[in-house]
Amino acid sequence: MDVLSSLPAFVLAVLLISASPGPAMALIFRRAALRGLRGAVPTVLGLELGLFFWALFAGAGFAALVAASEVAYLVLRVLGAAALLYLGARALWSAWRGAPAVEPDPVAGRRRWWGAFAEGVVVQLANPKAAVFMIAFYPQFVPADGPVFATTALLGLLQVTVETGLYLALAAGVARAGTWFRRPRIRRRLDAVSGTVLVALGLRVAAASR
Repeated sequence: MDVLSSLPAFVLAVLLISASPGPAMALIFRRAALRGLRGAVPTVLGLELGLFFWALFAGAGFAALVAASEVAYLVLRVLGAAALLYLGARALWSAWRGAPAVEPDPVAGRRRWWGAFAEGVVVQLANPKAAVFMIAFYPQFVPADGPVFATTALLGLLQVTVETGLYLALAAGVARAGTWFRRPRIRRRLDAVSGTVLVALGLRVAAASR
């Protein structure tokens, strides 16, 4: 298959997959609602860095190893479920205790930025479905007789670019209603809903098979 001729199909598939509900959407929506567009940027960048790592792993054959190994798949499944359950529990705790909506401390703000970035990376890397997705989806667009690693890396970079634009647009749209979301009563409800969604996603990851 010619890579250039298959790019429109690849981009369309990436858009459809990226727009489907999941942990990434839940994290970005909550972050944008409570912290605005600037607050959602580190989450988006962390998720996309994790995705690009998976693309590199796929090109190097590591993703196939994870998908084929029961132990590796189980470890990632447990880590992914634990990360989502932790984030969900933290959001539920915030809803219960009524955390303040604004963080005035610039030092704490920088820690919050890197914390959100790390959350995105961990959630993406600890997702075993990402490994299965990479070995099932990418080979359709990578010529078998070509440079597999380089082509996979370029496709991964293209997917990261498309997803980053999509997720930042989503964050910008949600951030427009940020003042409403940050009202104490609305924030508690948002934390409760997003926490419940993240816990449910964590339980689904924990119980999911291949």
